[in-house]
Amino acid sequence: MPHTKRRRLVTTAVAVSLGATTLAACGSEDGGKAESGPVSLTYWTWAPGMDKVVDLWNKGPGKKDRITVTVKKQASGDTLVTKILTAHKAKKAPDLVQAEYQALPTLVSNDALADISKEVGDVRGKFADGVWQQTTLGTDAVYAVPQDIGPMMFYYRADLFRKYGLKVPATWEQFAETARALKKKAPDKDLTTFSANDSGLFAGLAQQAGAKWWTTSGDKWKVAIDDAATQKVARFWGGLVKEGAVDNQPMYTPAWNKALDTGKQIAWVSAVWAPGTLTTAAPDTKGKWAMAPLPQWSLDQDVTGSWGGSSTAVTTDSAHQAAAAKFAAWLNTDGDALNALAKQSGIYPASTSAQLSGAFSNPPAYFSQQADFYTKAAEIAKTTAPSAWGPNVNVAYTSFKDAFGAAAKDRSDFGAALRKMQDDTVADMKKQGFGVSR
Repeated sequence: MPHTKRRRLVTTAVAVSLGATTLAACGSEDGGKAESGPVSLTYWTWAPGMDKVVDLWNKGPGKKDRITVTVKKQASGDTLVTKILTAHKAKKAPDLVQAEYQALPTLVSNDALADISKEVGDVRGKFADGVWQQTTLGTDAVYAVPQDIGPMMFYYRADLFRKYGLKVPATWEQFAETARALKKKAPDKDLTTFSANDSGLFAGLAQQAGAKWWTTSGDKWKVAIDDAATQKVARFWGGLVKEGAVDNQPMYTPAWNKALDTGKQIAWVSAVWAPGTLTTAAPDTKGKWAMAPLPQWSLDQDVTGSWGGSSTAVTTDSAHQAAAAKFAAWLNTDGDALNALAKQSGIYPASTSAQLSGAFSNPPAYFSQQADFYTKAAEIAKTTAPSAWGPNVNVAYTSFKDAFGAAAKDRSDFGAALRKMQDDTVADMKKQGFGVSR
């Protein structure tokens, strides 16, 4: 194995090991020292309105410290990760990047992100432990500052639940019973749909059930996408789809929007950002929806999964890592910055203090009738299960869309689709040179 490939393997394995200690990331000669003179930083982000948020920095703290940040709008998801890695290979990555939590292991394993623990360690208390863990990968290093999170929740048409005599399900067993009861009372309606076009939803459901898809043992990765927890989730949804208790159509299509807006689909398993989607997808049903905690696998549990969320990271190519880290901390902990992020970018902050203040003092306009929306959301967010991401999430997600997309369409075995997802992910990791064990 080439030296560089082995170094990437060991670095990543240590980085995600829950029992690991300190990992020193590569970086510039800045090394976290204070800088003199003006500093210009570049920030790659996809969040809308980020330039307006950054203006607050440039006219305030940034002006005082002579640190100017310039926003460069980018695409999100795998497209941005690929662009960052390509730029890093040429040693031309920007100073700061917006990175989804599941992308951090990939970026760290390629030495693209700096350890900024010395600069931002004092803000740890502003975030829930499970959220902070996602930016440390279980080590003493810190590779980013949490920005927004996506705790999962259950959304339902309160008026139609009353009409059909349905109760909000507290468990997944009750969820299945509710889906069947609705079908008997209104055959033309569905409680919800199983969608294979957003892997993050399935990952969040597996996370809630206790899944840990990627872990490490020594210098090898353990891939357990088909673990018992995820098999349980796959069997549950596969069974509902096969019997026709829920729909099998993808989300985010004109047909899905219409189903929500007309009451053909009366519930949605989603995340805290759902009000924004519903505002566009189902404008005629504003004020008719309500939010509740995600159903549990047993009544004695109180845990949710996460669907979405991102962080602000500093790259190893930055010549001004200390200055960049200072901005990243301000962006995600300062009250004015967080209010601006909520207003301009529509994010739900990872900072716990911001979840009940400023823009979140009142419910979303779409849920104006549910005064405790954000109070309940903050409580749910505290129960988010820890994540376990690996270096090729993109491959696993692509395999999910292909395998589960076909299984949902044909109403066939979800277990086989899950095994395909596992096999594709392992094969790709071995191809890249990672050591993999079961």
